[in-house]
Amino acid sequence: MTDMDNSTCLELALEGERLCKAGDCRAGVAFFEAAIQAGTDDLRTLSAIYSQLGNAYFYLGEYTKAMQYHKHDLTLARTMGDRLGEAKASGNLGNTLKVMGRFDEAVLCCKRHLDISRELSDKVGEGRALYNLGNVFHAKGKHLGRLGQQDPGEFPEDVRNCLLTAVNYYEENLELMREIADRAAQGRACGNLGNTHYLLGSFTQAIKYHQERLNIAREFGDKAAERRAHSNLGNAHIFLGEFETAAEHYKKTLLLAQDLGDRAVEAQACYSLGNTYTLLRDYPTAIDYHLRHLRIAEELMDKVGEGRACWSLGNAHAAMGNHEKALHYAQRHLEISREIGDPTGEATAQMNLADLRRTLGVDSDGGCGGMGNSTKGHASEGDDDGLYGADSKARRRLSMERMDLLKANGDDAMDEEESFFNLVTQFQSKRMDDQRCSLAIIDNKENQHASTLPSNIHESPSRLKEDLLDLIAGMQSRRMDEQRASLPRLPGLNNANPDILRRLSSEPAGEDAAALPDENFFEMLMRCQGTRLEDQRSALPDTSPRRHRGPTMPDEDFFSLIMRLQSGRLEDQRAEDPSPPLAANGAAATSS
Repeated sequence: MTDMDNSTCLELALEGERLCKAGDCRAGVAFFEAAIQAGTDDLRTLSAIYSQLGNAYFYLGEYTKAMQYHKHDLTLARTMGDRLGEAKASGNLGNTLKVMGRFDEAVLCCKRHLDISRELSDKVGEGRALYNLGNVFHAKGKHLGRLGQQDPGEFPEDVRNCLLTAVNYYEENLELMREIADRAAQGRACGNLGNTHYLLGSFTQAIKYHQERLNIAREFGDKAAERRAHSNLGNAHIFLGEFETAAEHYKKTLLLAQDLGDRAVEAQACYSLGNTYTLLRDYPTAIDYHLRHLRIAEELMDKVGEGRACWSLGNAHAAMGNHEKALHYAQRHLEISREIGDPTGEATAQMNLADLRRTLGVDSDGGCGGMGNSTKGHASEGDDDGLYGADSKARRRLSMERMDLLKANGDDAMDEEESFFNLVTQFQSKRMDDQRCSLAIIDNKENQHASTLPSNIHESPSRLKEDLLDLIAGMQSRRMDEQRASLPRLPGLNNANPDILRRLSSEPAGEDAAALPDENFFEMLMRCQGTRLEDQRSALPDTSPRRHRGPTMPDEDFFSLIMRLQSGRLEDQRAEDPSPPLAANGAAATSS
């Protein structure tokens, strides 16, 4: 490896760094990969390249590749005895595993990051490790809670334990960030504490932390963080039944989303405002916001958002007694639910359609394409007697007849089968000798000494013993390589000296290496001279376009909340079927 080769590797890596900082991570990855192809014998340069490649792949959503490069970074850091580098690589690995849903492994990595940071008295690293551990337990709790579809504050014990552990780590992080006067980090900790308390059902605590998050965001002029804080405050006030206050926060969310040019978040705010005004029974205002949500969802081609907007519009119109319009939106909701394969939405739409048709006295088979026809259509798609159904039944009947025949014949059938087997055996027996082969020692590299054994078999025992040992050595030689342990494969490492190779061979591999994965996208780059970054790495830039494409829906737990809160008010909207049947007065029931 020449100095020119090292220089080429470094120049390519620096260009990759520049492109990533400019937001073109895909092009940056190409330069980093080219740097690895060029190769280097400078372990610190290679370690920095691995770390940056891992961060870039993480940003691009290619988490398996990100994990692989962070593992390489960890291996090199250990080889060099670089404890700070090992801590950072472990943290990056832990974050990557968290996103991949491998929470237990992520905890191991983040705890190693924490232990080494405390060993080195690295307050910044310790703070990051505490924050990352909080994120892992928060994500694990949300994942487990999502499986059970519970509302915030109603999770089982294992979920609560995860969330409480997250709270402990976030509180430690917040205390440490206050100690070192890092206001931006304090804001992040407060936001996460608010979100975690929200999931725990501690809505007053959630409001306290989100309000502090809001204040810090305003200090920094961080409109995106300010927008998130208002949205989270609105959600918490909804759960406390403080709908007017929630509406004020959602309105501020809407204005900030418009300032940021984020159409998807603008639609989410409209959806939240529409449902909030539905809870306030201000249905005309609710309809205005839901129509805005519907228009943006159509613009961004978000079918899920379109379906939810139609569902909400149908409910609002039904509550106002506009049953014909409600029927129109319920029909659209049904069509969209079928289009996207949403069985829950389809069932909800069918119930709404049935209620509305009963109220209007409309036959289910007429007018708007009722449930009768749609039910037949679904039966033809899912029934066994659909396409190929008759053939399937015929084949099953024929198989059963053959089974019955076999049972009826009993031992006779088995005797015939045994006779046939004996016949085949006799016929094949004459060919057995043709298939025999005599043992022969092939003259190859392994047996080159064995070929002399027959002619030397009467020689002295010592000579025979020597030839036999040579034969055994030759036969065993091919198996030697299979028993050799291979060194870790580190792409881009060239001409490593024997001491480096020896240390690499002693590095733990296999399970231990797999247990140390990560993702710290705070880390970003190497020094111009190729030495490893010891300072805080910067986060990758946000390159998402201003014109976002879906989703236009807020979190699923908020949608469940709206349905749950509205369900208690449904009876207030019900009325006896009017007489005569076609009377248009009275409110239709809405189904959630």
